[in-house]
Amino acid sequence: MNNNQSFIGIIPVRYGSSRFPGKPLTNILGKPMFQHVYNQAVKCNLLKFVCLATDDSRIFSTAEKLDVPVVMTSKEHKSGTDRVHEAARIINAADDSIIVNIQGDEPVLEPEMLDQLLGPFVSRQKVSITTLARSMNRNEASSTNLVKVVFSGTGRAMYFSRNMIPYSDEQTTCFVHIGLYAFRMGYLEKFKSLDQSRLEKIERLEQLRLLDADIPIHVVETSHVSYGVDSPEDIEKVIKIMRERNNESYSGT
Repeated sequence: MNNNQSFIGIIPVRYGSSRFPGKPLTNILGKPMFQHVYNQAVKCNLLKFVCLATDDSRIFSTAEKLDVPVVMTSKEHKSGTDRVHEAARIINAADDSIIVNIQGDEPVLEPEMLDQLLGPFVSRQKVSITTLARSMNRNEASSTNLVKVVFSGTGRAMYFSRNMIPYSDEQTTCFVHIGLYAFRMGYLEKFKSLDQSRLEKIERLEQLRLLDADIPIHVVETSHVSYGVDSPEDIEKVIKIMRERNNESYSGT
């Protein structure tokens, strides 16, 4: 497979999950979850090619039957970004490509979020990696399952943490990180070449590997909410959102 388009979306999905085994194949309104993610991603007109990257034959064969582009990757990857890197190589992504890492458990992904993520590249800003964040009340964001980020006035990420940052006694807002990333291909290669860093291991956040290596990440603000599926209980939540968005007639197409 060969693709030389500038913007390429890759959705890493794996069958194994301690909290929710088989999550990508979960039936949501008649379609597996990964198909909903794919269908939302291809609505972003900037993305000229989108595919799944998996390590499981069940996901691979289901995707092929549904005409969803898919590549088979190693089971040994420690992160989704590592899987995205292998997939980018498999499809022969050009050196000047922008590779978008799209979370495979976001069936109600807003396509505009991908437009916002890619905006700095479209406007030819001097960025190498972009990600998203949205403001949130500190009480709402207190869970360690929500990753927080602080960034400079120019959007350069300063730190990511599961704890509340910055510290404040006042009920001010903070910014919650949304795990979508866009990489210039060369920086995706660089990420893969780096060992896990000290801060990455402490916080269990792979993006800190880049900051530890003095590689800047540009943060784009969004007002959209991220609705990830972490457990079976989240399925009803996303079904409700789908029906509300589409007047009870969501088809996922």
